[in-house]
Formats: sequence, structure tokens, C-alpha cells
Amino acid sequence: MSAPLLVRSLRDPGSVATLDAQGWNALIAAARAERLIGTLAFRIGKRTVPGAVRPILDDARLDADREARQALWEADRAAEALAGLDMPVVLLKGTAYAAAGLRAGQGRFIGDLDILVPREAMDPVEQALLHAGWEWVKDDPYDDAYYRQWMHELPPMIHAGRDRMIDVHHTVLPLTARQTPDAAAMIADAVPITNELCMLSPEDRICHAAAHLLADGDLAGGLRNLWDIYCLLDGVDAAALDERAARHGLRPHVRQAKRLAAALYGKGARLTAWDRIVAARLLARDGWGRERRKLLRFAFYLRSHWLRMPPAMLARHLFTKWRKGHRPV
Repeated sequence: MSAPLLVRSLRDPGSVATLDAQGWNALIAAARAERLIGTLAFRIGKRTVPGAVRPILDDARLDADREARQALWEADRAAEALAGLDMPVVLLKGTAYAAAGLRAGQGRFIGDLDILVPREAMDPVEQALLHAGWEWVKDDPYDDAYYRQWMHELPPMIHAGRDRMIDVHHTVLPLTARQTPDAAAMIADAVPITNELCMLSPEDRICHAAAHLLADGDLAGGLRNLWDIYCLLDGVDAAALDERAARHGLRPHVRQAKRLAAALYGKGARLTAWDRIVAARLLARDGWGRERRKLLRFAFYLRSHWLRMPPAMLARHLFTKWRKGHRPV
């Protein structure tokens, strides 16, 4: 299995010295599949590796650096587009980590630009972005209505000239989710990065990452999210984090994320039975980096929707998506 090998290598980069060719193939396959190849390259650094491996790691670091520059430029363009609205623009996830020079951003691949803005500002934000060259990705009326009525963000938008996506959030979990984090408090307590851009407070960064990992998805790609959490926990006061997590209704999720991060990437932790099931989902890759344990993955896929919406709404939503041809992998 390649995922446990990836976890071990991130936890202890020196352990890669013992790998044979098959081990390196498995490690690189898992790192690419989890979008952690840049992070792995950063962790391994200048350690001695086989000649065929060094170009792969060097290219991964270059790719991650390029993505970070693109992400920061995209954040700058969004800030420029929204400058006239006189409101906070809070960067989320990888772009925030890169902009602030956080450990979680080292070698991290960054996809979409995620921002958090006050809910009452969503209409002017949407119009400002459309005026600045962003356009809608989805043209399905059902998806558009679903996003606007029930989700925590606008439908995805992409810039016509730069081909980069932006997700505009007004909170961090769907409106139908069981947990209702205090987005207004997150915005109020955000800390500045530049004159135009902010990021969540250290405690809220962890709360958001834990919510994204454990309260809003099927855990696909979860090893990267858990690595974020492991890095973000460094130096954060445990009591302050616990208090903040309670305010957002995320205390169980944050506590579980801390246990899993310590168990996989740290010095170990005592895991519950549920923790072990989640860990099994996170580590479900074979030696080629392909996802395995199809029934377990499908169960977490159903769970992700169950967490997002009440049963009757879930049944209608899944039937509608199935009728439109969507099939979970």
C-alpha cells in the first residue's frame, strides 16, 4: 500500500533512504495522487535519492512554486476587482498559506482561489467579478439554483483570460449542514496579510480545515488536508483552539483532526474506533496510487451527502444527479 508509505515519508523524510525501486514508485504514485508530491519534495530536500528520482522531486518543487505565484497573482487580481466594495476579502486554504509564508504552504499545490466575504456582500461581489472577466463554469439551472439556495458559496467561476477558478464563500459549510460555523466571527477576527487581503485567525484556520476534512466531504485527498492541519497546529494554544471550535460547533471534528494528525504525522495518539475507520479511508490506496476499498469509499461518499442535507433533500438531490448521469467513482 502506497498511502502509509507516503505518510511515513512526510513524517520522517530520512526514512526514504531505505526504499528500493518499487518503494519509490509506490511513494511517488501516492504523492501525486494525493497532490502532495511538492510537499514531499520539500520535505526530502537535498537528501540523497536515486538519480531517476531527483528530477521528479525538483520538477515538483518548481511546479509548486509556479502554482504559488499564480495563486498569489490571482488573489491580487481578485483584490483589485473587489477594491471598490469596502469590505474584507479573506483568503482561504492554500492561497492563504502561501501568501502568509506558513509551513502548510511549503511545496503545496494550490488549485482554485477560495475567498470568504460577508454574506450580505455576495451580490456586489458577483457583479464585480463578472465585470472583471470571470464567468460561470456551470450552465445547469439545477446546479446554479442549488448553489444559490443551499450552498456556502457562489457557483464556481473561471476567469476567461487566465483560465483560473475562484470560489466565493460566505461561510465554510453548506447552509443545510448540521454544523453552523460563525462566519461573521471568522471574518471579524481575520488577520491582515496585505492592505487588501486577510486570512483567518490561527484557530479559525484549523477549524475551517477540520470542517472541510471531516464535516463536508468524502475524504478524497484527505491526506493533504490532514497535513495542512498538522502544520497549522504548530504553536496554536490548545485551550484557545478548543474554545473557538466549540463556538463554531466543530469541537468533535477539531479534536478528531488533532488525533488523526498526531497519529499519522506526529508522535502518535490514542485513536477511537471511528478514528480508525476514517484513517482507513484516508489510507485507501494501492501500490500504484490507485484508490482501493470501493465499498468504504462509497460509504463515505454517501456520508458526505448525509452530512450536508436532511434525508428528504438528500434523496431528491441524489436522484436528480443520478438522472442527469452523475455516477460516483
